[in-house]
Amino acid sequence: MVVHRVLTAILLFSGLGFAQGTALDLKQTLAAAEAGNLELRAARQQRAVALAGIKIAGQRPNPTLSFGGARDVPHESLLLDQSFEIGGQRGKRLAVAREEQKGTEVDLGILSRQVRHRAREAFYRVLLARDQAEQSKAAVGLATRIHDVVQQRYEAGDVAQLELIQADVEVARAVADNEATVLAQKVAEAQLAAVLGRQPESSPQPEGRLDQLPRGDTLQAFTETALRSSAEVVRTTQELEIEQRRLELAKAQRVPNLGLQAGVDLNAPPDFNVGPRGQVGVTLPLFYHGQGEVALSSARLELLRLLLAAQRNNASVQVIAGYYDYLAKARQSAQYRENIVPKTERLQAMAEDSYRSGKSNLLTLIDAQRRLNETRKTYLDSLFAVQSSFAVLEEVVGAPLD
Repeated sequence: MVVHRVLTAILLFSGLGFAQGTALDLKQTLAAAEAGNLELRAARQQRAVALAGIKIAGQRPNPTLSFGGARDVPHESLLLDQSFEIGGQRGKRLAVAREEQKGTEVDLGILSRQVRHRAREAFYRVLLARDQAEQSKAAVGLATRIHDVVQQRYEAGDVAQLELIQADVEVARAVADNEATVLAQKVAEAQLAAVLGRQPESSPQPEGRLDQLPRGDTLQAFTETALRSSAEVVRTTQELEIEQRRLELAKAQRVPNLGLQAGVDLNAPPDFNVGPRGQVGVTLPLFYHGQGEVALSSARLELLRLLLAAQRNNASVQVIAGYYDYLAKARQSAQYRENIVPKTERLQAMAEDSYRSGKSNLLTLIDAQRRLNETRKTYLDSLFAVQSSFAVLEEVVGAPLD
């Protein structure tokens, strides 16, 4: 039969794809993303930049050696000029650079959580695509079985050829859906490989179940963690520390540097041939003494304090929204699993039995078939929605939740 040949071709087509890599569970996938994601690996190079900034901040001013010659006496002079920071500026600069280096680590941690979010979603998207491919294959089998029933009734003269054509159309529709889901699975596998920093042909095979839902903690525990670990809160807290060190540096820079000069005058006959000389210099802060930098840093500190308070409040709200969104989606998927899908399967079976006995028409059976396929698809989508919502909640909280 034509239908069976098409079905065989689809089953062969579903076996085509990339050469797959090793199998990974969720924990291994997240660890692989942390180690191999190209964006993370590039961001880690910022550590070298931050460490170089610490070296720059710790530099001391070089001395200046001057030699002069003149027609007047003394005819030559040699002078060594060295500037000294007497207000602790070097230590304050180092403190700023170290806090900026910590800021780099904070940004790296935030990016790591974003990559973890994408890796988790990509992992479950492959599982979703795999289950959708299996479901569409089952839909092809269901459409084929109904087609065989119609074929038998047509050959027995119980139904018109119109119903046989309608059954053929339903098989073709199921086959087309199956082809689309198989290709969607390949796309999902390539996206997972990209998140892990691998080539598509070495995409891993996720090991897990889409309906294995994560177990969340209490809302209070999530909120407490978010107030410590939320990306915005952590970043602003670190910016506050950096600005505090900058204020200390600005105050230290108000102390003028001390300039010491030591040298010799040469060739001043008849008085001397070699005569030592020295002097001390210091800038007098009469007109400007760094009040602008101190005022600017103080204003930024106040701004960051207000911003941090607002972000703590926003973090609490985001956790509440993410938590209840996760609960709502989890309950919706539970309704589909426990109630909607079983009853829809029962309705389809009853419609098929009714058609076999000649008590209903084909359109009723086709409608029941389509409802079952759509319900199963919706159930799979609801499972992925739960996993995606948990990934969002985890990023909002700012710490691993499983």
